[in-house]
Amino acid sequence: MSEENNNQDKKPGNKFTFNSYWIYGSIILGLIIFNLMFLNEISTETINFQKFVEMVEAGDVSKIEVVNKKDARVYIKKESMTKPQYKKLSETTFNKARPSYVFNIGPPESFANDINALNARVSPELRVYPDYVDKENWVGPLMGWLIPIFLFLGLWIFMMRRVSGGSGGPGAQIFNIGKSKATLFEKDSKVTVTFADVAGLEEAKEEVMEVVDFLKHPKKYTALGGKIPKGVLLVGPPGTGKTLLAKAVAGEAAVPFFSISGSDFVEMFVGVGASRVRDLFKQAREKAPCIVFIDEIDAIGRARGRNAFQGGNDERENTLNQLLVEMDGFSTDKGVILMAATNRPDILDNALMRPGRFDRQIGLERPDLVGREAIFKVHLKNIKKGLSVDPKILSEMTPGFAGADIANVCNEAALVAARRNKTEVDLDDFHYALDRVIGGLEKRNKLISPEEKEIIAYHEAGHAICGWYLEHASPLVKVTIVPRGVGTLGFAQYSPKEEYITRTEQMLDRMCMALGGRAAESVIFDKISTGAQSDLDHVTKMAYSMVSVYGLDAEVGNVSFYGLSQDQFSKPYSEDTATLIDNRVRIIIDGQYARAQELLRSHKGDLEVLAKTLLEKEVIHKSDIERLIGARPWVVKGHPGKDEDPVTDAVDQGNNLIPPIPNFIPKPDDDPDMEQI
Repeated sequence: MSEENNNQDKKPGNKFTFNSYWIYGSIILGLIIFNLMFLNEISTETINFQKFVEMVEAGDVSKIEVVNKKDARVYIKKESMTKPQYKKLSETTFNKARPSYVFNIGPPESFANDINALNARVSPELRVYPDYVDKENWVGPLMGWLIPIFLFLGLWIFMMRRVSGGSGGPGAQIFNIGKSKATLFEKDSKVTVTFADVAGLEEAKEEVMEVVDFLKHPKKYTALGGKIPKGVLLVGPPGTGKTLLAKAVAGEAAVPFFSISGSDFVEMFVGVGASRVRDLFKQAREKAPCIVFIDEIDAIGRARGRNAFQGGNDERENTLNQLLVEMDGFSTDKGVILMAATNRPDILDNALMRPGRFDRQIGLERPDLVGREAIFKVHLKNIKKGLSVDPKILSEMTPGFAGADIANVCNEAALVAARRNKTEVDLDDFHYALDRVIGGLEKRNKLISPEEKEIIAYHEAGHAICGWYLEHASPLVKVTIVPRGVGTLGFAQYSPKEEYITRTEQMLDRMCMALGGRAAESVIFDKISTGAQSDLDHVTKMAYSMVSVYGLDAEVGNVSFYGLSQDQFSKPYSEDTATLIDNRVRIIIDGQYARAQELLRSHKGDLEVLAKTLLEKEVIHKSDIERLIGARPWVVKGHPGKDEDPVTDAVDQGNNLIPPIPNFIPKPDDDPDMEQI
């Protein structure tokens, strides 16, 4: 191995860092030493005057010292230390100049008379003459002052650590509350996530990899006159991999990487947030070239002026102002790049989003079929799976799932297999995990009366029949009447197509399918129930979106009030227009409800067969429906013709409620792949 590799393998030694705990330790150690050296008289043995007289007569006392006319301290001769009665004393003595014994003299006049009488009856070489000394006892008052001070300091430090975010990080120290809480990842830091662990985000990975490559090889870009971007904003729904992509940057970059959350800047003390922003960018300049990542930047980047009712001094606005100044303050040649992530870009301040601050905005969307397959391959690496588990099949079963949802499904499948005492995870475990993620926890022990169970079966069968015979409905996957989650008594699961625009007839078919449950109750029982609440909510939102957002109604016209109707105190249209919108929405919903009823009456036999099978099996799949009522007529794109399908008149009549407008329509966000009762 070369010398260069040996040097790389060697880790730098831990440098000594001084902090306040060294001061506390030094004070405690000093008090202990002071106690051992100067306060060890406390352990001196106490005797009486008669014992002292015996020591004098035996010739063992070298001198006696009277302190403050109260205590007499007796010192034993060195040659007498070998006697048996003093052996223990010689073994435990720490300081040889320390008195060996002490006794109380009582009244000074009486003590003087006793000493004179003792000296009169002993030989001259054994006589003792007391030395009277005065000593001030300052240790007691000093400790009386120091102990309360230390207690107060300890209480204050404890309170400051709790207020400033616990015991972790430099920002939690009493004198470092304005310091940044950012975590620094350098070359020696262990960040195991790399770009190989990020799947389904190929375009976003290319953008981020270009930034990392710029920091590694800046001359490659500056030679052509390019400048390093100041900011990169990752925007996308929750669970699409924004933070994971930032972790991959930390794992791939050969430069220091600072990671911090937007909420770490928010503090109860005024000015702390701005101080932490200044300290963060100060550290970044010292480590340049480097990357600074702020997760959930909307915690401090919210548009200014929206909290006018809360007072003039908003700490978040001060923090945002300091962030704007710092982003403009450092020059491009410093090599400091700011990365941030948010799922609410609409509330960010315009000054933060302008070019020169966040030069690049990278959108992370929910993965498509190919992306989901790649994500499954990444998560299935750590799972002991069977031969039946195919990432392609799983990706087709999970339309609309984000990366976090797919990771949750894989983990749930592994837990289900372990609960069933299996040695490997098979496809049936993934089916169960999908049902749990979509519908919630299975509750087969919930007590449901036979009458209610029959209503639920016909309700779900109505959804299935409408979806089966409508051209633009999503393909059916399964129907179940097993209670799941909170308030979910059954559901019909669909597999929606990968679409980016939605036409008028597609939205109408989906509305008709959503109303199929209530229509089935009306056709079979001639009564309706409260089980269609979620269906009605979904249909109402779709109808209002068609009329007031997407401009799909001929009478209201090509207008969109989406961006103008966000203010709850005022409407961007008159009362007459509001009445017209309400009337058109009601006409659309009533028309699709009548269409669903007519469709179910035409296929009442299929509806009853499906409902009875549900009551018997509780769960039926697409293959069961094909066996019971035949193949779906809309197997390929196109219309089979009126002579081939008796439902054509009802379909055409329903589609003519609103003249279709040949225009590209974005897919509504609230288009679910599951209808619940």
